[in-house]
Amino acid sequence: MEIKSAIYKISNADYRKCPKADCPEYAFIGRSNVGKSSLINMICNSKNLAKTSGTPGKTQLINHFEITSGDKNNKVRDSKWYIVDLPGYGYASVSQKERKRWSSMIEQYIRRRKNLVCLFVLVDSRHAPQPIDIEFINELGEWQISFVLVFTKSDKNKPGVTEKNVSLFLESLSETWEEHPPYVITSSVKKTGRKEILDRISELNRAFYQQILK
Repeated sequence: MEIKSAIYKISNADYRKCPKADCPEYAFIGRSNVGKSSLINMICNSKNLAKTSGTPGKTQLINHFEITSGDKNNKVRDSKWYIVDLPGYGYASVSQKERKRWSSMIEQYIRRRKNLVCLFVLVDSRHAPQPIDIEFINELGEWQISFVLVFTKSDKNKPGVTEKNVSLFLESLSETWEEHPPYVITSSVKKTGRKEILDRISELNRAFYQQILK
């Protein structure tokens, strides 16, 4: 897949005000400071598409980016789809009221957005499994949401640490999951995992548009 254009579209606090649900959508979510904006920029091959910040909790709305992609090798027609940057969960330095508002906004979007094809759940590979990540993923299972785990910042680790932490995370999930979800290991600095994410999106895009044509 080749990204031909990536532009900021709109931000909302209500899923009902999001763009028309006429093309596939892929949302990215994770704990604050997990590297979400950097990952989105890396995927889109853009330095400043999603605004990065050293202040956790900066993303407070549902942010849509309109993507146009194609495939030169297979001469596939250009496809339009959305990347959605969702607020981080679990940031403790905002008020309880604000956390509840974010939580409600995120849940309504995830559960009610009809064209949400896949949710990419970001997990910081530098750390051992965090209960808040496990709890959120278990909620997705209860809601029957399709998702992929994305382990970020692998370049920040010493050799073997990423593999160890990924294994520990999947082991923790095995307590509630019969099979672990699909996952990809990434580095926004080294562009590790970019092809795997775009390949999956490309495959899901084809399935989405084929379903429309039936």
